[in-house]
Amino acid sequence: MSNHNDAQAQGQGRIYQASGDQHITEHHQHTPDWSGPDSVRRPAVGRTPVILRDRVGEMGRLRAAVEPSVGNSVYVLHGLGGCGKTAVAYALFQHATTQEGRIGLWVNASDPTSLRAGMLAVAADRGATDGELVGARSGLRPAADLVWHYLDRSTQPWLLVLDNADNPAVLRDGGWLRSSPTGTVVVTTRQAAAHWWPGAELLQFGLLPREDAALVLRDLAPHAGSIEDAAEVADRLGRLPLALTLAGGFLAHQVIDTWSLADYGRRLDSSAGLDPIELIERGATAIGDDSRHLPSRTWQLSLDALAAQGRPEATHLLRLLACWSNDPLPLSVLLGAELGPALPASHVESALRGLIDHSLTELAPGAIRCLRTHGVLLDSVARGTPADEHERLSAAAAQLCLALLPEVPDRGTQDPRVNLLAPHVIALLRRTAIWAISQSTVEAAAECALRLVTAVHRAGDYASALSFGSDAVELLKPRLGEDNIWLIRLRQRMGRDLFRLGRFEESATLLRQILEDCERALGSEAPDTLTTYRRLASPLFNLGQRSDAISLVRRAAEGYVRALGPEHPLTLLARSDILELSSKSIDVDAGPDLVLKCRRDLGDEHTVTLIAEINCSFSLSRAGRPEEALPYINSAFAKFTRRFGSDYPLTFNARESLGVILHALGQNNEAIEHLEEVAAGRTRVLGRNHPWTIYAQELLKQYRDLQTGF
Repeated sequence: MSNHNDAQAQGQGRIYQASGDQHITEHHQHTPDWSGPDSVRRPAVGRTPVILRDRVGEMGRLRAAVEPSVGNSVYVLHGLGGCGKTAVAYALFQHATTQEGRIGLWVNASDPTSLRAGMLAVAADRGATDGELVGARSGLRPAADLVWHYLDRSTQPWLLVLDNADNPAVLRDGGWLRSSPTGTVVVTTRQAAAHWWPGAELLQFGLLPREDAALVLRDLAPHAGSIEDAAEVADRLGRLPLALTLAGGFLAHQVIDTWSLADYGRRLDSSAGLDPIELIERGATAIGDDSRHLPSRTWQLSLDALAAQGRPEATHLLRLLACWSNDPLPLSVLLGAELGPALPASHVESALRGLIDHSLTELAPGAIRCLRTHGVLLDSVARGTPADEHERLSAAAAQLCLALLPEVPDRGTQDPRVNLLAPHVIALLRRTAIWAISQSTVEAAAECALRLVTAVHRAGDYASALSFGSDAVELLKPRLGEDNIWLIRLRQRMGRDLFRLGRFEESATLLRQILEDCERALGSEAPDTLTTYRRLASPLFNLGQRSDAISLVRRAAEGYVRALGPEHPLTLLARSDILELSSKSIDVDAGPDLVLKCRRDLGDEHTVTLIAEINCSFSLSRAGRPEEALPYINSAFAKFTRRFGSDYPLTFNARESLGVILHALGQNNEAIEHLEEVAAGRTRVLGRNHPWTIYAQELLKQYRDLQTGF
């Protein structure tokens, strides 16, 4: 890694060296406001059994694993979706925390974003500092190592449940799944292949025995009929715990027209009137009549009952929910939802209440009001949705996400609902990848992905932004092609993520490819092509290719003037980048006028104004004019502190520049005080071995040596 400056495309903070070299980094994470799970001490599960039926042998083995002084083990609970793996993990969690005195930790491992957020919350629970967490979230220190460092050193034994780990690669690729002598790990997953789980003990879960399945129904609806009636219904539901829970919940929550278990069974077997069984069985036959699809009998029966009660819109709302994920969905997403006459906006509330009442979905606890629907149920609904509804549903799902995702995300802390939308955008992309829908709808889903990736990046979580962007590109590429503007912009974000993670060679390689695509498909004067010039300049400058980087930035600035005009923020930002890279006197002399123009046109607090101030101060200081530079860096440092806080990476950058300028003015004591804060802060946030931490420490030593005469 070189000690050069970087022409930052988005107007972020800079780090400056007395020699003229500079490092640039961009961070936007405010730890106190960072949105993670509301709790890792309480299981994030939906309906749990009144009594856990069967599973005696498995529970005996698992209880032994949480006895005192037992640890260093991993148990993988695998089996069919909806077979009760999470219910078993929940029962073990309750036993471990109430009977064995263990700390219980529960993490949703269904996707990289949720897993990363949950595991970092575990690290915080076990004692990780705010600075360490900021560094891990921004990808500047190994997140998994940090989590397991604190788990290994826990003074109390623990049980860690990694729930819904249906994609084992998520755990493997990040190094998240490990063992520890201080605790026991339990994973729930549908993936049974042993090669995914080296060193773990695998416990397989299947359907419940007939008697236990009947008892599940009786536990939930004790007054609905006899044990034999319950056994008959259980047989028809395939004895799958999820289906039994849905059926029992339906029966238990009826108020006006209550059904008995016998009534329920007759409707499952009948083909007349309101009974949907023949239609459901035809749907089951069409998809292979596999037992994992049996919950469809329950949801269709419930939906037909809702239709008979005057709420047929519930079916269309559930199909809309099936475009998204089974993770908590912010209820505000549904504001303005409508599907024409099939689901008028005025009927969404009653349709949702019907789904909740019939246990087809549920409200999830938390600071943000969310809805959670089981994944097996959603998959079943999606498979049964008529093909002629795919276009309308996916288009509506994309537009509802776009209404919540900011078009131009601000830098820094994001609306916590943005992170909650991440798995839902992924799920929508997967639907668009397999459904026969129009290109315009696919592009709307791609725009959702771009807005989300940009927001995650500007929050400072570059590793998650890169992971999500990569997934989005792979899903969209077969439908759109690499020359599509939305794919180009997503790949640009990936290049920027790689740069922020310090992977300069990879960033430069990717951005060169994107530049070729832009010039071929859009032309050299298109704004997206100009943006690629600026973004490519960043890794090139850090790789020592200074003249190429300066040439690209000048080309971008000239193109912005022609395409957008001299007053546009991107034009001003590109001109600020020139200040940062060029030491020509004509460019140095242009700095004060540029700052004045930014203040006048954009305002004193605008990010581009802050960038112009700090770049102007550096340019003047590098030219041997520190007296002129001091007012600009003082202004920038004060604004960074006010906007981001004193322990924020961008503030460290401004503080370091202030220290360098004070040293040049002979105020060595003050310079040392600033550099001490920078070195200590970067050690906390970025880690001791980060190049910018090392540089701050070396600069501090240099100033101290000069002070003592060494």
